[in-house]
Amino acid sequence: MLLTVTHTTRYAFADPVAHGLQRLRLKPKTTHGQEVLDWRMELTGARHEAQYDDHHQNHTALVSIEPGAPEVIVTCTGTVRTSDNNGITGAHSGHTPLWCFLRPTPLTRAGNRVRALLASVDAPRSDTLGFLHALSSAVAAQIDYVPGATDAGTTAEQALAAGQGVCQDHAHVFISAGRLLDIPMRYVGGYLRMNDRVEQEAGHGWAEAHVQGLGWVGFDISNAICPDERYIRVTSGSDYAEAAPVTGIAMGAGKTRLDVHLSVGENLLGQQQQQSAGGGGQQQRRQQT
Repeated sequence: MLLTVTHTTRYAFADPVAHGLQRLRLKPKTTHGQEVLDWRMELTGARHEAQYDDHHQNHTALVSIEPGAPEVIVTCTGTVRTSDNNGITGAHSGHTPLWCFLRPTPLTRAGNRVRALLASVDAPRSDTLGFLHALSSAVAAQIDYVPGATDAGTTAEQALAAGQGVCQDHAHVFISAGRLLDIPMRYVGGYLRMNDRVEQEAGHGWAEAHVQGLGWVGFDISNAICPDERYIRVTSGSDYAEAAPVTGIAMGAGKTRLDVHLSVGENLLGQQQQQSAGGGGQQQRRQQT
């Protein structure tokens, strides 16, 4: 599948900015199940200072805000070829050892609610993959998908207490419970091609568990599936805070307003051209989100 992405993030400042830095993790990388064909980032009100891959191998751009800029606009556009690997992204790589994905973080630290949820899962723990699927279903049953009910600082325990949340909360609870079983777990942020619309209000998040013999396996708890060809992986980390697409500081900015415009669509023309050149193609599997 050829997926096209346009992602615009706009920060409007109430007061002139004296100094500001932003760390942008917005560029996907070619990896198992995806190939980045082109990707462009345009800045208004800011300039590039450096770029590097962080300790989770996230491509990171460091940009500075131009002094006095009333706003910063970051626009990313690109095309990514994806395939369905049944959610498997493969062997672990990078500078961060697997044991780091066992440690609790402020957002994923397990308390009584996470422990009770884990204990309620009626599935054999000897079958790690099967148990994780059962755990995924249990998390979704405990937390109704309600946008706006939580925020970026909501912990796994708080989300369970509220019984409401979004994809980030589902992933954090799943990660928290999995780590209690000594399974390395990580958070993944990226894009999802929705079946019913192109325009979206935000990116998507899910979790990955490291299963012996398979490597990293993705679980989208909110949609009750393993990521397929409709998904683009952009960032990963021990939790959302380590995989956040944009972080930074702005001195003297006053109140800041954030607007996000995102579209994720399928490049049908490019897909047809590829199939014509290759003598045909496999039928894509469709799943309702």
